[in-house]
Amino acid sequence: MTAERGAPGPPVRRVDVLVVGAGPAGLAAAARLAASGAGRVEVLEREQEAGGVPRHCAHGGFGTRAHPLTGPAYARLLTKAAERSGAVIRTGVTVLDWGVTGVPESVAAPGAADRDVPPCPVLTAVGPGGPETVEARAVVLATGARERPRTARLVPGTRPAGVYTTGELQQSVHLFGQRVGTRAVVVGAEGVSYAAADTVRAAGAEVVALVTEQPRAHVPAFRAQSVRLRRRVPLLTDTTVTELLGHGRLSGVRVRHRDGRTTVLACDTVVFTGDFVPEHELARRGALVPDPGTRGPAVDGALHTSRPGVFAAGNVLHAVEPAGTAAREGARAARAVLDLLAGGAWPGPGVPLTVEAPLRWIAPNRVTPAARPERYVLRDDALSPRPAVLRVHQDGRLLHRERPWPGALLPHRPLTLTARWHDRVDPGGGEVRVSRG
Repeated sequence: MTAERGAPGPPVRRVDVLVVGAGPAGLAAAARLAASGAGRVEVLEREQEAGGVPRHCAHGGFGTRAHPLTGPAYARLLTKAAERSGAVIRTGVTVLDWGVTGVPESVAAPGAADRDVPPCPVLTAVGPGGPETVEARAVVLATGARERPRTARLVPGTRPAGVYTTGELQQSVHLFGQRVGTRAVVVGAEGVSYAAADTVRAAGAEVVALVTEQPRAHVPAFRAQSVRLRRRVPLLTDTTVTELLGHGRLSGVRVRHRDGRTTVLACDTVVFTGDFVPEHELARRGALVPDPGTRGPAVDGALHTSRPGVFAAGNVLHAVEPAGTAAREGARAARAVLDLLAGGAWPGPGVPLTVEAPLRWIAPNRVTPAARPERYVLRDDALSPRPAVLRVHQDGRLLHRERPWPGALLPHRPLTLTARWHDRVDPGGGEVRVSRG
């Protein structure tokens, strides 16, 4: 249905739920919502195909252990599930900004003037048909995450060809069949770094070295091919890339070792991996309260943001977790959306949930009484040779103590924290803090 507003401009379309982003989180949310009778569920995706990052991750490790899939197969599975459920997926559509807030039809109805019903979110977008405005009873932000490019990492030098992030590399090789060079240096030594090295080798190039500032690598246990690759490729730990060399085409990278020595690694390709940040521009433009740790929108256990009617799920909340984690959060957001559509109240801001160094962030990061999450996800910045213990405190009270991992902790390894302490939080008290020892 369309309705003309007073000011000239594109007509306003109304849907029940608008999902922004067709990656694992957005597709999982759309499938659950449409299958549960949420009304018209529409997904907007700026890429030409739905599926998100898994579309160009040719390696395995997606799906379940019983039914492992490659990234493209997993993306197709999620896309088909959303379409079969009745969700409308529109690709090539970019959401630009938030529009003038709409007034729900239920509020405009006779006798409803006194209801305390929050206004509907409105978003402006542009697609193949030109600009458009979409009003929804609820919005799910599932815009994902991106790797910080060389410029954001402040690596000096010239601006030659042959410089990639993992996503750019995988799209070039797996989606477009391009060659990327003959000798590559991969910056990073975690799961995504080994995926990038595998892609380099699939393109017929040699991996000269993996370079990381960390004291050791983080090799995913489920990727035996990465373990084999590690045995064949030099791993330079405690090493920093300080300069890119070459004019026209990359000719090498200068690195500095922990002892101060510098070396030039001859290469024509460099891939910067990891260092993900949420794609939070739309959240920022909507004035959603951010979490200082994750840099994504702050959410409670049911994935409510600070703006009524707006939810968030997936790696826009915490860059970056596996696709399966994002999909589970999309399904959880769908349950909360269904509750809102059924007349549920929007919760208050709740109590902030923060972490102490060396913990980096935690999500969800607001505690509200009626929104207990299934679990919390954390990231650590430092190596711990001994098993760690997580402690949850509020106003000097110890609420919970738990050991999340039996062995040594590696930087950037996901940690989980149970929610058994949730009901012990004082809703009127100070912030809840999580520390590790």
